[in-house]
Amino acid sequence: MEPAPPLALSIAGSDCSAGAGIQADLKTFQHFRVHGLTAITCVVSETANIVRAVHPVPVEILHDQVSLLLDSFPVTAVKTGMLFSAAHVRGVAALLKKHPQLLLVVDPVMIASTGASLLEPDAITAYREELLPLAKLITPNLPEAEALLGQSISDESSLLSAALQLSKNFGTSILLKGGHLPGPICTDLLVEKNGSTHRFSAPRIPLPGSHGTGCTLSAAITARLAHGDSLVEAVAVAKHYLGKSLSQSYHFPMPSGASVHALNQGSTFRENEA
Repeated sequence: MEPAPPLALSIAGSDCSAGAGIQADLKTFQHFRVHGLTAITCVVSETANIVRAVHPVPVEILHDQVSLLLDSFPVTAVKTGMLFSAAHVRGVAALLKKHPQLLLVVDPVMIASTGASLLEPDAITAYREELLPLAKLITPNLPEAEALLGQSISDESSLLSAALQLSKNFGTSILLKGGHLPGPICTDLLVEKNGSTHRFSAPRIPLPGSHGTGCTLSAAITARLAHGDSLVEAVAVAKHYLGKSLSQSYHFPMPSGASVHALNQGSTFRENEA
């Protein structure tokens, strides 16, 4: 009998097109030989091109999922994705405070790739006050970082000061993702809690209708942390994995009458070998 793999828990929304959210997290966990547990926060009708409906799971049901899993399994690492409301954020934070040993990665999902809002406005305060200070790592993209800081990040020269400020504000490490900045190179900046900085750059991979890159990256980091990697190692492996996944994206034949990008979602083939 093989030894049991590490366990990681994803607390996030369900994406029916399986490019983001819980579905992307489970694919990523499986790739890295981590057993994935899930607690659903919302059921979302979406593709890479549209978010049509969001149905939040009642907070008490979310609470029951998370508490049951943490009481029943030796969970090593946790990642949060779409939490939707202040009540969901506070409920998750209250449970995680009881388990300070967990390696927590917070992907503060606020806006879909389509531009649709995935977070109620008052939830940002709950993030700042309750959840972010518990994290080992926070992985905001530029719009999310701007919302958390209350200031714009207009160019690559602003990345370092913004990441340092976020790390100081919340007393944790920050991976500030720079993919929203224009240019052929995408640069992410890791600022560790101790002040060490690390830059990760890669060529931009243009894909029509892709989504779920943030979910996949944060899930890969979570999986590697569950295996015992350092933060820098985990981010480096996760970045390589994401780039490889995007470069191997595939397109489906279009149903009759579908728009050109409707099923062209940057879906990824994830190999069995980590």
